[in-house]
Amino acid sequence: MSQETILILDFGSQYTQLIARRVRELNVYCEIHPFNKYPAIGPHVKGVILSGSPFSVRDPESPNPDLSAFKGKIPVLGVCYGAQFLAHKFGGEVQASKTREYGRATLSFVNAKNELFKNLSANSQVWMSHGDTIAKVPANYEITASTPDVKVAGFHIQGEQTYGIQFHPEVYHTTEGLTLLKNFVVDICKCGQHWTPDSFVESAVAELKAKLGNDKVVLGLSGGVDSSVAAMLLHKAIGKNLFCIFVDNGLLRKNEFENVLDSYLHMGLNVQGINAKKKFYADLKGISDPEKKRKAIGNAFIEVFDEESHKIQDVKWLAQGTIYPDVIESVSVSGGPSAVIKSHHNVGGLPEKMKLKIVEPLKTLFKDEVRRVGKSLGLDERILNRHPFPGPGLAIRILGDITEDKVKILQDVDHIFIEGLKSSGLYNTVWQAGAIFLPVQSVGVMGDERTYEHAVALRAVSSTDGMTADWCHLPYEFLGKMSNEIINKVKGINRVVYDISSKPPATIEWE
Repeated sequence: MSQETILILDFGSQYTQLIARRVRELNVYCEIHPFNKYPAIGPHVKGVILSGSPFSVRDPESPNPDLSAFKGKIPVLGVCYGAQFLAHKFGGEVQASKTREYGRATLSFVNAKNELFKNLSANSQVWMSHGDTIAKVPANYEITASTPDVKVAGFHIQGEQTYGIQFHPEVYHTTEGLTLLKNFVVDICKCGQHWTPDSFVESAVAELKAKLGNDKVVLGLSGGVDSSVAAMLLHKAIGKNLFCIFVDNGLLRKNEFENVLDSYLHMGLNVQGINAKKKFYADLKGISDPEKKRKAIGNAFIEVFDEESHKIQDVKWLAQGTIYPDVIESVSVSGGPSAVIKSHHNVGGLPEKMKLKIVEPLKTLFKDEVRRVGKSLGLDERILNRHPFPGPGLAIRILGDITEDKVKILQDVDHIFIEGLKSSGLYNTVWQAGAIFLPVQSVGVMGDERTYEHAVALRAVSSTDGMTADWCHLPYEFLGKMSNEIINKVKGINRVVYDISSKPPATIEWE
């Protein structure tokens, strides 16, 4: 890796990915690594950011890395725990706060002469999230910012380009956070801001050509943005040596298999569509437990994909649409603070069975960056702007066991809802939307007849990355129209509800 890079050392903060996203908004490449397992600091590393943490530096079990490889040699920025660690480790004093400092705060003092705080207002709003406070800084530290409640909101180690801030510049509520990060990344670290979608495409295609040569690569397409952009990058690099397999598992949206397959063919991809509905329905029969459903779908996909890929001679590589959050969430800090929350079927699974080498063209990108790269590649808008859709498809939106009839009902409901969002100009204001088939029946009246039929829930959320999400305040008139249309047009449904839960505490999907 030779491109200019900012390293972010993760101490387990919920905001670490957000730091990376903000740095990349400045067109500067960065990587997140566990605090105890980071790569060698080569000349391409222009600076290091130390993240926050759920730990207290006063805890004997808290992260305590050796910083000698970079501190005092290249710029370093400690954020929250990172700042407290820089103070505590080198002779300062960190104490428990009398009251937990959480939420908005206003800077009451800023040293405008300090390069980190250049162009920041004296009364800038910042976001605090900590239970400890820096009571005393070491002798060679100068205080660069304060709030009415936090004397050491920022500091600079004299004689080196090492800085600490008690607040979180990466969150939206720190109104001038991006200015501060730009001061660090661009002015202090001297990064050139050359990392753009076009430059990524150019370097990724060159790397893929060098890595793959004349080898054949197989890729399982899902119809989603990630696998589609991965396919386009590979197609640009190796052309017809890329063999795409698009499996219809019977759990896609209404008409999706035919429409997406048509888009892929128009994009010039070498793609084979496989109708495997009957196998998936048979393998899912009688299974209600969400994890067992996921496993059954995963196993069925592996069997179908393995069978189809063996029809292609001399394949050496398996391509996957793995993206950066998948990689980060699937690598725990060994013995450290970050836990693996969930496993991702993109990260592992097929290779053990297929004995193929793995190529993951998007593994350094966040979802919004994948979309920008897709746009740079000229990807079909219907795929590029498509809402995220779960890997197991409608199976985890049908609570309880899966039957072909339930899938058909949910496809019809979902189709009305999604097309309604599009025709009302609401689709692009929503990050993800869908319908959930509930395992309840309720009494209703249609005409003069009493009915006892199924209920569905509609779900629409706004988000930037899926890590947190708010329910969308869709107009009542729109929701009323959707409810009427669904009940009138979809046989078997007599009740529609709207999910107004946010993540956390709920999740986006119900299973």
